[in-house]
Amino acid sequence: MLQDIKTLYGSKIAAIDGDIGHVKDFYFDDKTWVIRYLVVDTGSWLAERAVLLSPHAFGKWDQFEGALHIKLTKRQIEGSPSIDAHTPVSRNLEIDYYRYYGWPAYWTGSSLWGTSGYPMVVNSPDAAAAADGVRHHHRADKHLQSALAIKGYAIHASDGEIGHVAGFLVNDRSWVIHNVVVDAGGWISCKEILIAPGSVDRISYEDSMVFVKLSKADIERTSDRGLAKTST
Repeated sequence: MLQDIKTLYGSKIAAIDGDIGHVKDFYFDDKTWVIRYLVVDTGSWLAERAVLLSPHAFGKWDQFEGALHIKLTKRQIEGSPSIDAHTPVSRNLEIDYYRYYGWPAYWTGSSLWGTSGYPMVVNSPDAAAAADGVRHHHRADKHLQSALAIKGYAIHASDGEIGHVAGFLVNDRSWVIHNVVVDAGGWISCKEILIAPGSVDRISYEDSMVFVKLSKADIERTSDRGLAKTST
């Protein structure tokens, strides 16, 4: 099922033994367009550190309650590797994180989540060993970006600006971003248009811009279907 990510911000996060805070942000990989972590605002609990949750831990999204249930206890979360909210998430930190929980590392296989197209909880020594064994093969920098920070970035078609990023549509099983939601700002009759990640050429974080491999005419032709794709 596709979810508009902006409707998930502020959702309560319920651990097995109590609430731990609410959804503050998501980190996504700007190469594969997959949500890798949820950022938790814990309020006064663990206020001195950032808390990240992988979709491996996600249970049911209860829309009636406005809550995400997670398959972890508060003690497990409190004992997880400390993360600095003001620095990028490094691969070595991810290795420590995945080894702590015993989850299969998504970077060790050919699928989106390592050995599967979906985040699956597999608590095993082999999973931890696999994560630890690749420590020296990866750079410290990653392509993880804040979904909240990207909101508002200008969208540039090949022949001019067409609006700005309003959000993302994500699959709540695989956590793949299916579409960038663009506020067209009255440029065309549709208030919002959807652009597939495959149509994104690059994201300029220095200039707060997203460049797409589409012309305005391409987008206008497909806007009646609500989805802009790269023309062939």
